[in-house]
Amino acid sequence: MFHLARGLYNNWNKKEGLDNAVKSIYNPDAKIIPPERITTTVGQNVGHIQVNKTLLKFWDVGGQESLRSLWEEYFTHCHAIIFIVDSTDRERIEECQSNLTKIINNDSIESIPILMLANKQDVEDHLEVEDIKEIFNVIAEHLSARDSRVLPISAIKGDGLKECIDWLVIRLIRNKQNRPPRFK
Repeated sequence: MFHLARGLYNNWNKKEGLDNAVKSIYNPDAKIIPPERITTTVGQNVGHIQVNKTLLKFWDVGGQESLRSLWEEYFTHCHAIIFIVDSTDRERIEECQSNLTKIINNDSIESIPILMLANKQDVEDHLEVEDIKEIFNVIAEHLSARDSRVLPISAIKGDGLKECIDWLVIRLIRNKQNRPPRFK
């Protein structure tokens, strides 16, 4: 989870300005990047945030097709997966569904929580969370009893971010026995 979650966290940071939102909520003294300077993640990034007594390390792994083959390398180490969907990109929603299906069907992620974020909820003509849930219900049968959730966010504005992190921390603490933390 370490690299994948951190990578996804950085993906928020690079693509949509989530980094600024996280920094302002969890580390108010951090340097804020102007939204116009935020770019797509190429490769991976790593970041940390402290939430009460829990240190979260996120791996932001780029979503480009050429990088997707690397995702599986992170599964054995991850403790949760955050999958971000661009709510305004209706043309690629089926591609997102296909990629999440591949992730969920991987045996290495059994019993870990999966959080899907419907990003860009602040942009006009976005898919509503209910619409995205309906599209992804097709793969819900593969989740069995695993914790999973679809939540709305606006990475630029930071809307929904605290709720996402709170949901994630609760699941990570709850799942410590199945996937104990690794300290390095």
